[in-house]
Amino acid sequence: MAPSRREALVQLAALAALPLTRWTYSATSPLEGTIAEYQAGRQRGTWNAAEVTALAIERCHAEGMRWHAIDALSSSAIAEARAADERRRAGRMRGPLDGVPVFAKAIYDVVGLPTTASNADWARLFPEPVRRDALEVARLRAAGAIVLGKTAADDFAYHGNGTSSHTGQVLNPHDRTGTRTPGGSSAGSAVAVADGMAFAALGTDDGGSNRIPAQFTGVVGMKPTFGLVPRTGVIPTWPYLDTHGPLARSVADAALLLAAIAGADASDPLALTGAWDAAPLASLQDDALGGMRLGVVEEHVPRGQMTAEAVAMWDRALGDLRGAGATVESFASSVTRVNVREAFASAARARGDVAVDPDSPAPTANALLRYFAGRTDDPRAALRRGYPAYQKFYNVLPATFEECEPLFDRPMVEDPAGRSFARSRSEVVASLASSMRAAGVAAMVYPTMPFNAPRAVDPWPDIRTALGYGNWLGLPEVSVPAGLGADGMPALNVSIVGLPGDDARVLALAHAYERHSRRLIAPPRVG
Repeated sequence: MAPSRREALVQLAALAALPLTRWTYSATSPLEGTIAEYQAGRQRGTWNAAEVTALAIERCHAEGMRWHAIDALSSSAIAEARAADERRRAGRMRGPLDGVPVFAKAIYDVVGLPTTASNADWARLFPEPVRRDALEVARLRAAGAIVLGKTAADDFAYHGNGTSSHTGQVLNPHDRTGTRTPGGSSAGSAVAVADGMAFAALGTDDGGSNRIPAQFTGVVGMKPTFGLVPRTGVIPTWPYLDTHGPLARSVADAALLLAAIAGADASDPLALTGAWDAAPLASLQDDALGGMRLGVVEEHVPRGQMTAEAVAMWDRALGDLRGAGATVESFASSVTRVNVREAFASAARARGDVAVDPDSPAPTANALLRYFAGRTDDPRAALRRGYPAYQKFYNVLPATFEECEPLFDRPMVEDPAGRSFARSRSEVVASLASSMRAAGVAAMVYPTMPFNAPRAVDPWPDIRTALGYGNWLGLPEVSVPAGLGADGMPALNVSIVGLPGDDARVLALAHAYERHSRRLIAPPRVG
């Protein structure tokens, strides 16, 4: 529905009040630029990986602790950076991530560090350093990346506010009052990237845990196609929803991280098994939006509940997309956030299948046992020890370890409710794909979040978002900053969303939007 004349004037006034954010990266510090700029500086001899890694650790000790963003720092990062410098001098670099400082989230296993899950009880129960890397961490190391350590998150990655019982409330570095949330659960990962402590970080997303903090801190967050990134060695959440992906300050940097961590691995029973071609992610084109038709699902843009500033930001973002060559039109999708759950249930009923349930307790119980089996010689004893603390958050699980025991050995792929969910996902995605093809729509766009960061202690606005829609359908989604609000805080991100398998395309479209709009948000510097 078109806005009234009065609403249009209010939106124009809000747009006029927005600061210009056509910022280009500065070479003041390599940590505030892109990975490509950093590597170019290394090749010129302007800096080396050991120097920049030391600077990153210094920032972590200062600003990282100030924002409560750091869970643990690695003692081997400087040595790894020196090894990367040796590889560069010998002409044996492993690729574009070689020598690049990055972070993992607190629920990832990292050799030599305890896995606290950002939970005070687990930090006390499991203080010993783990002896393995999560698969994604191992893949980053294989690509030459320097894993600085682990970032704070919501306990067990369960909420979206950045509240850890272990390290405290993660704070938003853009907020001088020290009161506003960075979002979560991948709070520390987003803050580390936003504040220039690392170039990129790993995060997880069951219902917005990468995309929410991406918007609230003004960085790029991605939720890849479900199953594209195997999750082995990471404390599990909901196996049929959980998706792992990158946070970075630019789309190109996020693409480099995804290229390193994606690809089949049999250790995750729900991961995709087909071949993965990462080559397109290395050369994203600035003109990728030219001639593309993008669909706006009106149910995903709650204009009536958004502030005038948020609406103005959104309309400006649509103008930026059109200015980059895209056609942006309303799209009457067969599947929206309003009807997606009923579509899944209806498909199950038509099959005569059991009711769908992505939160079914058995897959999470099995995933938890599989996690401990990979990190300890006595997984059941460790699981028994940690179960009460975990169950407080994932309380769909039985109240006691003994009650849950029958579920631990039930393979997650054989859970009836989970299998029904997966079958419905396939059918509902096929319906969405059909409606997109019929409309000639290459991708959908909507605001990542229709409001900016509230205070950490306040209830969030009661506005429905499309975040869970993407997880239920397993869609790849890239969330890109659309600029600062009048208060100087990151105000809105644009989500560019495709069909499963369209990861390279949505990254290319997001990159083209980012390059054309130039609304990148500089890392905040504090005194």
